[in-house]
Amino acid sequence: MDEETRRELADRFFHEAYRKQMNQELEEAAELYLKSIESFPTAEAHTFLGWTYSFMGRLDDAIAECHKAIETDPTFGNPYNDIGAYLMQKGEVDDAIPWFLRALEAPRYESYCFPHMNLGRAYEARRRWTEAAREYEKALKEKPEYQPAKQGLARIRAMFN
Repeated sequence: MDEETRRELADRFFHEAYRKQMNQELEEAAELYLKSIESFPTAEAHTFLGWTYSFMGRLDDAIAECHKAIETDPTFGNPYNDIGAYLMQKGEVDDAIPWFLRALEAPRYESYCFPHMNLGRAYEARRRWTEAAREYEKALKEKPEYQPAKQGLARIRAMFN
């Protein structure tokens, strides 16, 4: 099979996997993401497989997939942010912070709002209020109506009023 055909097949598996994932059919989604990766590995497929694993409570597997995504394309920002988010879920806040910072340095990211938001959450958990507020503000600059960032900023402002 030539590369273009493999890419098309991978893309079909990926989109079907995403549909299954959004319908909470997680086992089926994971199988389809794996088929996508087998057909033509992409950072996106590894990242979304990791996201599926996280919904299944398999955080270590999710982190491993994000590392594979980074190996596949180190410019893709999502897996850096996702590793940080999974580490936060595991209670490893200090370990998460460098991953959010790396996500913010990645040249290919749809919305830097999310790593700013997550970095704000990490700083807030560490009682680094000024830095948390600054990150929430940056998230809102990227996505002005993003409610979690608005709420985070309001929480911090309320503490100091």
